[in-house]
Amino acid sequence: MRYLIVSDVHANLEALEATLSAAGEVDRVLVLGDLVGYGADPNAVIDRIRGLERATIIRGNHDKVGAGIENVDSFNHLARYAIAWTASALTPDNREWLAAVQPGPVAIDDLVEICHGSPFDEDVYIFDDLDARRAINVTTRPLCLFGHTHVPAAFRFDGDLKPIGPPRGARFRLPLDDGAKYLVNCGAVGQPRDGDPRAAFGLLDTESSSLTVLRVTYDVAGAQQKIVDAGLPEVLAQRLAIGR
Repeated sequence: MRYLIVSDVHANLEALEATLSAAGEVDRVLVLGDLVGYGADPNAVIDRIRGLERATIIRGNHDKVGAGIENVDSFNHLARYAIAWTASALTPDNREWLAAVQPGPVAIDDLVEICHGSPFDEDVYIFDDLDARRAINVTTRPLCLFGHTHVPAAFRFDGDLKPIGPPRGARFRLPLDDGAKYLVNCGAVGQPRDGDPRAAFGLLDTESSSLTVLRVTYDVAGAQQKIVDAGLPEVLAQRLAIGR
């Protein structure tokens, strides 16, 4: 079984298309939330995700606010401006669909579970060893995939918790050993925040028992121009070029 792992697209259609193209043929797609927010193509991204075959999709915090089922109290001023624009731009059909997307965590099979923030709270960030330890203690599968931070990260637990990597570069392969548990963030497709502007995604191969975090270049200039043309804050365009 070959899984494509996609998280934090944030209405960046160019990054999503490059990711889907680079991934090639997969058996199933796992979408870890935050389809919208920041970027200028919320409807196009939702339409593309809705059209994927054999996809399991969970919501992120921007999805909840954009769909109108949660308020913006936890957002900074840039995120508030962008999500207000997003809410006004969504078609009624896509808003209704987004509001109905399930929360995480969701068990995919005997190996994998997915969440947006953490397996104990969909909105909590996992940044460090302490966060990871809290999370891995409540996981129900050997491999828990998460997003939300926009930064690739991996942790291994076999009686002791150990950070792995961190996953950097164009390709980072993580072997999955029997008897160990893993907590992995494959990074953000549309809003990387680790200083690498390339879209980040994951490929899980159950036959080889390995998870690979990959990066792919995309039309950053095109995505930036759409943000500017939409009247969104220019800083949202600028940050795409530096991965911050």
